[in-house]
Amino acid sequence: MGKYIHGYLTEEQERLMSQAGILTPLIYPFIDLKNRKNVLEIGSGVGAQSQVILSLYPDLDLTCVEIEKSQIEKAQINLSRFSEREINFVNQDAAELNLEEKFDAGFICWVLEHVEDPKKVLRSVYEHLHPEGIIYLTEVFNSSFYFLPKLPGLERYYNAYNAHQIQSGGDPDIGVKLGNLLHEVGFEEIELQRGGFHLDQSRPEELKRMTAYWKELMKSAAKPMLDTDLIKEKDIREMESDLEAIAKASNSVFFYQFVQAKAKRKA
Repeated sequence: MGKYIHGYLTEEQERLMSQAGILTPLIYPFIDLKNRKNVLEIGSGVGAQSQVILSLYPDLDLTCVEIEKSQIEKAQINLSRFSEREINFVNQDAAELNLEEKFDAGFICWVLEHVEDPKKVLRSVYEHLHPEGIIYLTEVFNSSFYFLPKLPGLERYYNAYNAHQIQSGGDPDIGVKLGNLLHEVGFEEIELQRGGFHLDQSRPEELKRMTAYWKELMKSAAKPMLDTDLIKEKDIREMESDLEAIAKASNSVFFYQFVQAKAKRKA
């Protein structure tokens, strides 16, 4: 696995829960698990996406695989309201899964961007799906980010953020590679879809909400970026100021696309 660029501090654990709420309307229209009984979630973290899945699909069982023990401990707390449900927490590296059970579906969201060998993870999931089991993926395409007005503080910080992810063994553009990765592993019936947002002053409240979310996303990687001299303290302040300016500017544009994929294991 690569290094998780946001870290495992309490603030980050809370941010993940908040992020899930903000992005749920963008992610889940593509996902359909209603005819699936048992689902394997990879990189389940603090249970941010798990809670959405459990809420949307009250009849399925969920196995949550996470490499970091502290994330599992937090997930058990966050998902305690689903105590009557069948939820299994597994502390394993997703690239080397060792599970007795086979699953109807796999689910991966914002995880492969942090992985050194995403194909190995997908192959491991493939081997743990029933024939014709389905997989859903949602991943970043950071090169798609576009904003107006063009402010140098945000641009400089964003470039450093992506450089940090690459240095950590991840891939900030993994989303556009999902189709090829799934094909190489052996999945069939591969479908790709672009998701995301295109905001301006025609929807000022949504613009304000998303720029505020983006600020927290960018700040979540600040400490390791400071430690490796990719940024200075002033860069954080300038990034925050630029995002606040974009929320207010009359010519604002805030645009980003992620990529979603679904595919089936061979019959």
